[in-house]
Amino acid sequence: MIPRELQEIIKKRASQFPFVAVTGPRQSGKSTLLRNIFKDYDYVSLEDLDERDLAERDPRAFIRMHPDKVILDEAQRVPGLFSYLQTHTDEVGRTGMYILSGSQNFLLMEKLGQSLAGRVALLDLLPFSHSELKAAGMLPPSLDEEIFTGGYPRIFDKEIPPTDFYPSYLRTYVERDLRTLKNVGNLNLFVKFLKLCAGRIGQLLNESSLANECGVSTPTINSWLSVLEASFILYRLRPDFRNFNKRVVKTPKLYFYDTGLACSLLEIDSASQLKSHFARGSLFENLVINEFMKSSLNQGKEPRLSFWRDNVGHEVDLIQDLGGKPYAYEIKSAETFNWEFLDNLNFWGKISGYPHEQKAVLYAGAKEMSLTEANVIPWNKLTF
Repeated sequence: MIPRELQEIIKKRASQFPFVAVTGPRQSGKSTLLRNIFKDYDYVSLEDLDERDLAERDPRAFIRMHPDKVILDEAQRVPGLFSYLQTHTDEVGRTGMYILSGSQNFLLMEKLGQSLAGRVALLDLLPFSHSELKAAGMLPPSLDEEIFTGGYPRIFDKEIPPTDFYPSYLRTYVERDLRTLKNVGNLNLFVKFLKLCAGRIGQLLNESSLANECGVSTPTINSWLSVLEASFILYRLRPDFRNFNKRVVKTPKLYFYDTGLACSLLEIDSASQLKSHFARGSLFENLVINEFMKSSLNQGKEPRLSFWRDNVGHEVDLIQDLGGKPYAYEIKSAETFNWEFLDNLNFWGKISGYPHEQKAVLYAGAKEMSLTEANVIPWNKLTF
């Protein structure tokens, strides 16, 4: 098993809370990681019909059979069980009693908030990060290969070509997860919506445009976006509202949690196809922002990420808040540095007053430079 950076945080939280809940997309490695960490725990999957039936019909009997040191996989399948588990753990009073995992965050988080507030540590596990693959010696051979391959563990564990993995993954997700949701009716239309979202990576979200192209209402688009966010398929990067006496954009941008999945939706069939693809720059930007997100989540922290854009088009691709300070990043897929990469950072620095140490260009080149205006850093040499 490739070591996961979240592992030590999970262990620590299990020593502090009676419940630890690890959520993330399907097949991001949650079950494998938890079973590796908690080898002496019973493993119960609530996908198993017999276990699920017992948990639903007689939760007290289920708890008597599994009173302590239990991994409950796909815990969102029986949300009514949480209230009984809460009473049981309150009576016993130990930490690390139940480790919960689930891939349907929209169901799991609602019930956890209602039943286990204050008793559960919440953590997210995303597909492999660049640093995890590098440490394991399993990095794809090129940047385009890394974008195209994505980070889902099964691709690396079973050596499955991305062109085989992602179509099957999408079918499983759509047919298995979404058909149970009342707010997703026409699944074929929903897949079209997914592909349209992939074509808008890094762009300002325009719900009306998506609604028109799909032939549905704007509220339906917002509902579908919420489902995709809760399922760890895509996320909305919020705008930074610091205006520095400038009118700023208040519309979020769309990004996918995995670039390999986005490539599949864009019908990209090989890494070589990326070289001339219209979305390459956006996919590179997505890859880099994902690394910031994974770094925070793998430390058990909430990502504090945004972008900044004013109403006349000046834009900073990524703002990261660290220790109360904003750090601004311009992200470029070019392998050669161009002084124009500094234009938006210089504008932002001038109106904000923040020093050059809080500005950087992240690019696909190999040369690191410390300039008067900003630092220039190869994206794969970035340290968090």
